[in-house]
Amino acid sequence: MQFTKMHGIGNDYVYVDCVRQKPPADPAALSRAVSDRHFGIGSDGLILICPSERADARMRMFNADGSESEMCGNGLRCVSKFVHDHGIATKPRLAIETGRGVLTVDLEVKAGKVARVRVNMGEPILESAKIPTTLPGDPPVNVPITFDHPKGRLEVTCVSMGNPHAVAYIDDEWLHVGEQDLVATVGPKIEHHEAFPRRINAHFVKVHTPSEVTMRTWERGSGITLACGTGACAVCVAGVLTGRTGRKLLAHLPGGDLELEWSEADNCVYMTGPATEVFTGEWPTA
Repeated sequence: MQFTKMHGIGNDYVYVDCVRQKPPADPAALSRAVSDRHFGIGSDGLILICPSERADARMRMFNADGSESEMCGNGLRCVSKFVHDHGIATKPRLAIETGRGVLTVDLEVKAGKVARVRVNMGEPILESAKIPTTLPGDPPVNVPITFDHPKGRLEVTCVSMGNPHAVAYIDDEWLHVGEQDLVATVGPKIEHHEAFPRRINAHFVKVHTPSEVTMRTWERGSGITLACGTGACAVCVAGVLTGRTGRKLLAHLPGGDLELEWSEADNCVYMTGPATEVFTGEWPTA
């Protein structure tokens, strides 16, 4: 089986072209195998690029633990680059079928290769039952949750971008815990909190100005990741809902920066960022 390793600001996946070759029989098991950073290729998961009757291609995304997720913003940018650069569809605007419907992407092409991608991520989902969460509010905004930890309490704002996100804004009192320890210890507690029946992605955000933030992510099914595109979109929406930031936002993630906009014109969230191909190879199927 041929594969391509790609990343969107460090959020790395193994991509398989299922347009030109047979899809894997057990993608969940394959995702667990290829994601292993010691015995596999090493990645945050597996993404299949499949034929679509509704769009230029269809994207299926599996986390490192084998669970299938609805969406991945960084992965979508890389799928778009693959579709263009590998000749599946070479238009400057593509339609990609995802778990949250068909999304439109605009490509910035340099020397015949895609460098950056602007994605219309669609409208945020703000109803608690559809996020889903049992926390009060449509959506829950600055709602406290408790968990087993020395500090034991955080306020979260919940948004779905086709997959669920809990955004927590961190002040200096929390920062002394240590960034890595905060994400590694509190992240899984939020992911598996009883208020989130399908688990959730947890994001920890420091606001610098109304147009600039730094965020760190614990990703559902994968753990600490260098970036989360749908999460950055959720942070943009949460910033507006909580009055902390404006509709245009620059988000600094460990792997790089993303530009976000929650448009008043159509209520959709737009995300712009790079997509990078790292290498190709062959994975034994026998």
